[in-house]
Amino acid sequence: MNERADITLEDLSEPLTFPVDAYTSREYAEAEADKLWAKVWQHAGRVEEIPAVGDYITYEICHDSILIVRTAPNSIKAYHNVCPHRGRRLVRVPEGANGARGNAGKQLFFCGYHGWSFNLEGENAELMNREDWQGTLTDEHTCLSEVSVDTWGGWIFVNMDPDCIPLREYLEPAASLLDPFEFEKMRYRFRQWVVFDCNWKVALEAFMEPYHVAATHPQLTKYGDFYAWSKAQGLHGNDGYDTPDHGEEDAAATTTVHRTGKGADARAMMAEMQKEFWETVGASTTQVLVDAAARLVDELPEGTPAPEVHHHWLESCKADYAALGVEWPQISEGQMAEAGLAWHVFPNMSILQGPVFALYYRTRPHGTDPDKCIYEAVAIERYPEGEEPATEWLYAEPTEENWRMVIAQDFSNMELVQQGLKSRGFRGNLPNPYQERKVTNLHRNLAKYMGAGEPRPLE
Repeated sequence: MNERADITLEDLSEPLTFPVDAYTSREYAEAEADKLWAKVWQHAGRVEEIPAVGDYITYEICHDSILIVRTAPNSIKAYHNVCPHRGRRLVRVPEGANGARGNAGKQLFFCGYHGWSFNLEGENAELMNREDWQGTLTDEHTCLSEVSVDTWGGWIFVNMDPDCIPLREYLEPAASLLDPFEFEKMRYRFRQWVVFDCNWKVALEAFMEPYHVAATHPQLTKYGDFYAWSKAQGLHGNDGYDTPDHGEEDAAATTTVHRTGKGADARAMMAEMQKEFWETVGASTTQVLVDAAARLVDELPEGTPAPEVHHHWLESCKADYAALGVEWPQISEGQMAEAGLAWHVFPNMSILQGPVFALYYRTRPHGTDPDKCIYEAVAIERYPEGEEPATEWLYAEPTEENWRMVIAQDFSNMELVQQGLKSRGFRGNLPNPYQERKVTNLHRNLAKYMGAGEPRPLE
C-alpha cells in the first residue's frame, strides 16, 4: 500500500470508499455469526432487569441465545441457552417478544425434552438414568456452556469467545471518557423495538452522524447548522459539534445537544430546543431540563450571551434535581465537551449521552438475513430512588405515532438505503471524510474481524 493510503487508513482523514457486501451479501451475513458476533463484547441488557437472585433474561443474536442470570446479590453469570443433552433450548422466547425474562425459582432451568435440569451456577441438578452412560458423563459433559459476562455503566455485556479480552479493555477509550456520566445510576424510561427491512448496519448508521440532519430533520436546523467533527477512537468513535471555522470546541454549550441555538435570544432558543426534543424525540432531555429552560426568559435579562445562558441553565437543572433528591454527576463542562455529542460502541450500539439521561440504539441481525434487522431505541434517566417507571420491551410498528417525529424521519431513509445499495448504478459508499469518520471506522474494524471490505482511498 502506498504512503498516502497508509495515512488515510490510520486517521481516516482522506476520502475513502468501501464495498456494499457488508450490507447485502447473504454469505457475508452468515459469516458474521462466526467471525464477528462470536468474537465481540455486545450489550445484552441492563443490570436493573435482573434485580433478584434467580432473575434471568435472554439475548438473541443470529443463531445463538444467551441466558443471563443473577446467581447471587452481587454476581451475574451467562450461559448458552441450550441443554447439553440433545440441544433443546432451555428457555423459550415467547412469540413476538424481544427475548425472554423470568425467575428460575425452585424449578431451576428445566429442559422439557428429557427432564435434565440445571442450577444457577450452570451445574446439572437432575439427570434421569445417569448410569446408562456407563460412568462416562463428567460434570463437563452435563453442565451448561458458560459465556463471558461483565457490566459497565449499568449495561450487561456478553462475549462468546473464551479467549476474549476484558470488557474494560475492549471499551476503551469510550469507557473512560463516558464514566463521568454515571450511566449505572440511570434507569429505563422507555424501550421500544421493531423488526425493520434493512441490514443492521444501515439501521445503526442512520444514527451515527449529524451530517444527515439538514436533509432528514430540517425542523432542527433553526438550532444550528449541525456541522460536526467525527473521530475514530480505536474500535469505537465519537462526534461533536464544530465552531464555524470547523475547529473542535471546548465549550459544552456548542458541543452537546444542549446548544443554545442560533437565534437572537439564547434564552428563548434554549427553551424552544428543549421543548422540541422532548416532544419530537421523547428523549435527549428530561422534563426537569425542559422546565428549567422554560424559566430562562424570566430568570435572565434579554441579551444574555449564550454561554452564560447555558451555564445558568445547567446550574438551575442541578438545583432542581437536588430538590428532588437526585444527585447530579460530578462532571465538568470540559468533560462533557471531550465526550462530545454521541458514541458508537463497536459493533452495534450508539449512545447519545447527557448528565442525567441517555438515548441509545442497538441494532442486530434478524437471524442471518442481510435484509432484516432488530432495531431498538431506549431512553434511560436518573430518578429519585424508587420512582423510576416500570417498563417492558414494547414492539412498535415504525410510524410517527409510535416513535415520534425525529426517529420516524430516520426510518424514512433506512429501507430506501437498503434497496439502493443493491442498485447496479451504485458505485460504492462515499462517506464524508470529516463528519462521518465513525461510519468509516465501523467498516475498518468490521474488515479486521471479517477479513474483507477494508476501506480504501477514493481515486
